[in-house]
Amino acid sequence: MYELRLPRARSLSLNKPQVMGILNATPDSFSDGGKFIHLDSAVEQVNMMLADRATIIDIGGESTRPGAPDVELKEELERVIPIIKAVRAQSDCVISVDTSKAEVMKQAIEAGADIINDVRALQEPGALEIAAQYAEVPICLMHMQGEPRSMQNNPKYNDLFSDINQFFEARIRACKQAGIDTSRLILDPGFGFGKSLEHNFQILGGLKQFNSFNLPILTGLSRKSMFGQLLTRETHERVAASLAGALICAQQGAHIIRVHDVKETSDVLNVWLASVNGVTQ
Repeated sequence: MYELRLPRARSLSLNKPQVMGILNATPDSFSDGGKFIHLDSAVEQVNMMLADRATIIDIGGESTRPGAPDVELKEELERVIPIIKAVRAQSDCVISVDTSKAEVMKQAIEAGADIINDVRALQEPGALEIAAQYAEVPICLMHMQGEPRSMQNNPKYNDLFSDINQFFEARIRACKQAGIDTSRLILDPGFGFGKSLEHNFQILGGLKQFNSFNLPILTGLSRKSMFGQLLTRETHERVAASLAGALICAQQGAHIIRVHDVKETSDVLNVWLASVNGVTQ
């Protein structure tokens, strides 16, 4: 199984699925935009997610919902760096920074972040170089067709899984050429990022196909529009569907599951693990 090496001589075992709690320090994220833009409320939410058994906290300052506007570097830094510093000052938890900007990656790592989670897979200027400088920081490479503003405008693939695999192969190759060891990489197929409803559910049903890379898999489908479209549910009504999705991802071999509903997801995964292992813990 996999073990992520982390800064400060730490590591995270992926022998069982780990829950990544989402902290959006943004005014416009699709599910919780505006709730955690103030430092006190953000830290309170982090503490709650840790108490609910999140093992990774993913902090982001730029919404990547369809149609989301770009955020200037200065503003993104002002949103995420104080939160990372505050969380690190009180906890040794694993912190992930959700960003595509090289300078945000750099300052976040210096502030205490442990993982880079990049929806653009280190394709922005300087991102590969910054990631290469911090040899103990894992990097999540996500597949996205197009850009956030336009990615849901009739996405098409020649062959869904083959096209995504080719993208991963290209990004892994670019990382190697930049001096980034493959052991640092995590792959995310990018639910909802340039995918139709059919594409999303095909990926959910065939997620184990990405295990061929022999790298950890991260999935993020919490409360996404794929469930709203399928079930005619508003964002706040998608918890049950998200839990079903999380369980299916775990059963298909996902190692990290990125969610809004940490307590509920942890309960579902622990029940599943107890049934698989025949033990409680």
